[in-house]
Amino acid sequence: MSQDLVEVRDLVKHFPITRGIVFQRQVGAVQAVDGVSLSVRRGESLGLVGETGCGKSTTARLIARLLEPTSGTIAFDGHDISHLKGAGLKGLRREVQMIFQDPYSSLNPRKTVGSIVGEPFAIHGLLPGAERKRAVQDLMEQVGLNPEHYNRFPHEFSGGQRQRIGVARALALRPKLIIADEPVSALDVSIQAQILNLLRNLQRDFDLTLVFIAHDLSVVRHMCDRIAVMYLGRIVELADADALFAHARHPYTGALLSAVPVPEPGGAGRSRRQILHGDVPSPTDPPPACRFHTRCPKCQPLCTQETPELARKEGGNLAACHFPLTDAEASGQTPDVPETPQTAKQGRP
Repeated sequence: MSQDLVEVRDLVKHFPITRGIVFQRQVGAVQAVDGVSLSVRRGESLGLVGETGCGKSTTARLIARLLEPTSGTIAFDGHDISHLKGAGLKGLRREVQMIFQDPYSSLNPRKTVGSIVGEPFAIHGLLPGAERKRAVQDLMEQVGLNPEHYNRFPHEFSGGQRQRIGVARALALRPKLIIADEPVSALDVSIQAQILNLLRNLQRDFDLTLVFIAHDLSVVRHMCDRIAVMYLGRIVELADADALFAHARHPYTGALLSAVPVPEPGGAGRSRRQILHGDVPSPTDPPPACRFHTRCPKCQPLCTQETPELARKEGGNLAACHFPLTDAEASGQTPDVPETPQTAKQGRP
């Protein structure tokens, strides 16, 4: 059995831009994901980070096969799922589930909690009525909800409770892989801590593999074993969480880490903030060669002429950069991030 549960190779997703009303013609494309290659090992937590619009959520939806890839391959548990249809795709739904970002719009307001969490059983023809209700109530209890609220509607719950409903629905069929697309970004900080601790516990108890998307790098560091950094549709760095924070190699990663707030007096003075000048280029017309060269403080002529490959650099990090950060440059930008309240109670799974 392969150590990798998911293998993605040269994954591309372009959304066409059309013009015309009756006779439409394509005039361009949004290059949301453009040549992503990565693997997710069994039982690990892989974090996806980057600025808004860099392609994180699109990559996640491609892996879950909620979107059809333009090109490239996606292998799950040794089988190619890139273009599954019909019964094959329905079978994949039992193995791969998503937790969505917005706990308000991801739940059907016309259905009770029992119907929402029990719907995966109904779709796949599992468990008769009485057993299904018992299984749903057990799931509700496992995620911290009161089983007696089986007949309540989503509007009767708080944001954190609604996200717990989404977690219960994702766990219903005991999947191998769960993709959490910014599951705590719409919640209060205290509720975020509860949901993060819940996900860690469930990953340990159910032997789950987790793809975790977030903007809070402090949370990603403590939630994830490895971190992939995306910029404008491509992965620019991939490394173990501790190695990435200890010595980032890509200048974009260094800029992201320099912006991490240090939650203690005087902590901000221990790192040098790297300000990136200019705006993120349009994904409809990305820069040639290295896509980061228009904002990179280390840009040289080679960066505008040749696309850097995602290759291993000093320290073990994989980085797509012709002129990676040195240890001295990386240490000046990386803050010493202490344990946060939501991560201090428990260690990484």
